[in-house]
Amino acid sequence: MTEAAEQYAAAHQAHHTDDTNNGLEHGVPEFGAVTFAVLSQALARGWRDFMRAPVFGVIFASVYVLLGIFMVWLTRWSGHSYWLVFAAAGFPLIGPFTAVGLYEVSRRLERNEILSMRRIFGVILLQSQRQLPSICAIIIFMFLFWFFLAHMIFAVFMGTVTMTNVSTSFEVYLTTNGLSMLAVGTVVGAGFALLLFMITVVSLPMLLDREVDYVSAMIGSFQLVQENFLPMILWAGLVAVLTFVAMLPVFMGLFIVLPLLGHATWHLYDILLQSGAEEAG
Repeated sequence: MTEAAEQYAAAHQAHHTDDTNNGLEHGVPEFGAVTFAVLSQALARGWRDFMRAPVFGVIFASVYVLLGIFMVWLTRWSGHSYWLVFAAAGFPLIGPFTAVGLYEVSRRLERNEILSMRRIFGVILLQSQRQLPSICAIIIFMFLFWFFLAHMIFAVFMGTVTMTNVSTSFEVYLTTNGLSMLAVGTVVGAGFALLLFMITVVSLPMLLDREVDYVSAMIGSFQLVQENFLPMILWAGLVAVLTFVAMLPVFMGLFIVLPLLGHATWHLYDILLQSGAEEAG
């Protein structure tokens, strides 16, 4: 374990009352109810953290921006879209770790702890020895399975159509088969996106903050969304819209949106954790 990782564990032990070896509280906690006021508060705190520590936000967002730009360039240069499959597998692999970095920045800001690259990256390194790689594997599996289904849907609806380059002949999508393919693909894709959101929205910060296995964390996250479906769907829609808009200007908007959403997600988890503890007490 690195020196930074040891400092991280010691810091957690100082802030938790659990007397276990690693000092982290165990199990899935009780969460409070999600309200629109809670979502607004989480966003406000996320923006505050981004303004207080913008360098960290830019560093972690640059991973997505540079990888996205490189993959688009490589796809256009090679003329082969299969590079996007590697990108889709790569983003879920690095995404949770960069998210943990933003969560740790917010956690330290909230507790007035020292912010340094060495300590933040020490925390990220520590997660590779815990439950985060397992949830990354689940996310990658879901992405690859979605790619498989997408190809199946394409084959079902477009398999009998005269061969054409769908990358340049966009009129093929305006045919009956093309529109049907888009409709079915959108519904199935939305289902996968919703499931992915439900199992990760609070499980990722939970895995940083507590000693809990990844399956229990995903189940707890799923149940939270299920019990607070309307506000959490609003949150999911907000995340999707902001991310989509941020990607339009050559991914440049991600330098703002990703840190904002990363910090806000931590605060959403933390607010719900505190309100759940108050209700239980």
